[in-house]
Amino acid sequence: MNIKISPLNINPQLLSFRESKVSKQNSLEKSPAKDSFEMSIGYVNDLHGQTNNMTRILSGIKGDLRVSAGDNNIGDEKNKAVNLAVVKFMNLAGIKGSALGNHEMDTKQKDFADTASKFNGSYFAANLNQDLIEEEDPEEVEEQERIQLSNYIKKSAIVEVKGEKIGLIGTAPVDLTERITHPAYHKDCSVDDLDDSIEDIQEEVDKLRKQGVNKIVLLSHMGNERDKIVAQNTEGIDVIIGGHTHELIKDLKEGENLLYSRTGEPVVMTEAGKNGNYFGKLNLTFDKDGVITKAQNNLGETRLFPKNMINQYIINQILGEPEIVGYIKSAVEPPLTLIEENAHANFMCDAMRYELGTDIALWNNSGTRSFFQEGIIDSRDIKDIAPFEDRISVADVSEKKLVDMFKHTIEATYRTHGNKPGLLAVSGLNYTVDPEEGKLTAMNFVDKDGNEHPIDIENPREDKFYKVAQDSFMMFEGADFDVLAPKEECINYPFNKDFIACRYIKRLNTPIEINQTGRIRFE
Repeated sequence: MNIKISPLNINPQLLSFRESKVSKQNSLEKSPAKDSFEMSIGYVNDLHGQTNNMTRILSGIKGDLRVSAGDNNIGDEKNKAVNLAVVKFMNLAGIKGSALGNHEMDTKQKDFADTASKFNGSYFAANLNQDLIEEEDPEEVEEQERIQLSNYIKKSAIVEVKGEKIGLIGTAPVDLTERITHPAYHKDCSVDDLDDSIEDIQEEVDKLRKQGVNKIVLLSHMGNERDKIVAQNTEGIDVIIGGHTHELIKDLKEGENLLYSRTGEPVVMTEAGKNGNYFGKLNLTFDKDGVITKAQNNLGETRLFPKNMINQYIINQILGEPEIVGYIKSAVEPPLTLIEENAHANFMCDAMRYELGTDIALWNNSGTRSFFQEGIIDSRDIKDIAPFEDRISVADVSEKKLVDMFKHTIEATYRTHGNKPGLLAVSGLNYTVDPEEGKLTAMNFVDKDGNEHPIDIENPREDKFYKVAQDSFMMFEGADFDVLAPKEECINYPFNKDFIACRYIKRLNTPIEINQTGRIRFE
């Protein structure tokens, strides 16, 4: 979509989509006029270690400047090889800068530094604070492998694009310490709240402007609503490439992703969803004062692009050759939100339930990072669906604990922005949700013959137990969910859901249909 922007005002009718304009002005390859400057920004965000999608993005991503809004990596030190593959992709893609996302900090600080040092670009977080290493307990520094992060993370920088100075600033999520998987790794770190982050950003903007920079891009992993507040309460920022809340922002709409700074200049915001399912290209025209006068926001759907075989080869060198495990005959579309049923995650629950012989299997819907696609499927495809190395645990769980966990999870899901942690994928259960009230209203245990047994959710039994399979993240680590059983009461397996799913598909030895729905019902 093309728009023309007045420095202090906008003509609303020019915001409407016009096919003829797009076709005529789609290319910005011509030389800019004397009093203007044209550039394009290729962008990604929240890749979450999706290596298959990265091989496709590399075939399509374009832009004079290429950046990321963070969460490129996934998981802790057990995912070190994946994170190394991510860096290889970022270098091949020519990404010059990235915001610091919470998943970058899932690892120990030394592991982050080892990965970041291989990145040809820079990580940015103007709002991240850390105690001085020399002032910390030396034993804890050694045990947690802490390092001075400021040696690997910048607040801002200047890059050159087509002979012009462009300023890059980055921000980490204000809830970073709540979102990382191992808080103990980063006890010496904190992130400023939104008000202070705005001051941090403005301070960096002012530094850049003093150096003659009048075109500034903010790489933000603070989330869409916070980005809107930043846009309207700072001056000098032209573009915000966002992440963290997984918004899929198409085109340009005034009041949504076309806002105005506190001095009235336009600020263009965009974000490309999650898991590398989309990537973007933002075309921009600036006037001689560095004010945006024209913009066009395009999204590419990753699955429509072929795999880049060079990147595929490099990833295979790092992660090993994937094993072909089966064939997907058909697959329903994956959900777009966390408050829809996810047949792909339900299938993974079936694999856990049947392979481990449990009554019930559960999975965190927001942990489902990819989906099954028709055709041959290999172990790498399944690993992308379940990339976290959260090993499987099995425990005897009381009916009351199970019901209470579902109640609390559903209530939290419907009252939070982005609907996190999301409705749970299940096998051996079905349940009913009132979306208006955000409440659990009914639940049935489904035995292995398919018979339903109602559970009294108002008076669940404390003396009735079900054998439940789920990952350690959900079972006993307590992140986003009630703890169902302490670690010492669980059977803890040395493998993740992807291993179980591969084994299940091979055992079935037949073309698979991904259509496992009807397990969540809505009033």
